[in-house]
Amino acid sequence: MKAVVMNRYGTPDVLELKDVAKPTPKADEVLVRVHAASVNDWDWGLLHGTPFVNRMVSGLFTPKVRIIGGDIAGCVEAVGGDVSAFEQGDEVYGDLCLSGFGAFAEYVCAPEACLVHKPAGMTFEQAAAIPQAGMLAVQGLIDAGRIQSGQTLLLNGAGGGVGTFALQMAKLYEAEITVVDKPGKLEMLRAMGADHVVDYLKEDFTKGDKCYDLILDTKTNRSPLAYTRVLNPNGTYVTVGGSMPRLLQALVVGPFVSRISSKHVRIVSLKPNKDLAYMNELFEAGELVPVIEGPYKLADVPDALRFFGTGDHKGKITVTMV
Repeated sequence: MKAVVMNRYGTPDVLELKDVAKPTPKADEVLVRVHAASVNDWDWGLLHGTPFVNRMVSGLFTPKVRIIGGDIAGCVEAVGGDVSAFEQGDEVYGDLCLSGFGAFAEYVCAPEACLVHKPAGMTFEQAAAIPQAGMLAVQGLIDAGRIQSGQTLLLNGAGGGVGTFALQMAKLYEAEITVVDKPGKLEMLRAMGADHVVDYLKEDFTKGDKCYDLILDTKTNRSPLAYTRVLNPNGTYVTVGGSMPRLLQALVVGPFVSRISSKHVRIVSLKPNKDLAYMNELFEAGELVPVIEGPYKLADVPDALRFFGTGDHKGKITVTMV
């Protein structure tokens, strides 16, 4: 089978399209013929070996993860002897970030627990866009943020995968939504229902007069205290990713903020695939549609990652194998 392989850390130039052995599923695994995959921050970090924690997981000098990519969508080719939820021909999707990655390939083996059935009306590209970004949006807004009807919400980095999912979900709560991103994404976000848009190149929202009940941050590129300055009393700041030093600051400063004020700082630790059934419900009800750039072909995964690195993409970047 064809797969995009990395043998050393570096830029997208180190990725090569190669013939590799087709995997065989273990007893609790499903062999999936991959139709589509998508690009995530984790792929960028594994490729570059940054932050350092990625090297602790994938290998200090030489990567153990040779085929990156977490989000997949495809058809079941074969099942292990202990698999009961799926059978050959089922259309499935899920996130493999805790089971070895491997999405940028024609076939991959996935534990049964990492997959759900894909709704018939959902394309493979749409399904591949959902798992990681969708889970961070749900777990950030609902689990950690505890969003309530009518709240004022700010989405920092709203034009990417997590932000575009979170915006659509927040509309269901009739929230007043302010979005922050590059100028090239603001018209799209306004068309999706954002009430206010902020061009971060021209305005620092943490220095403004407007305050929010909830901030969902995908960038984490400021001090936690800067964010809490623009929170209303009893407001909550939630980060789902971004700069590692800033995340560590939030981890340390968060409990202190809660002790001296009525404000809260929370960090989302991703629970892969936990809420995919909920995403299926929203999609089938017409309340959520993935925003997609692409699709790129498997051979063009290096180009997809280069585009991801610019931060100019809207929603999720997808890759198709078929």
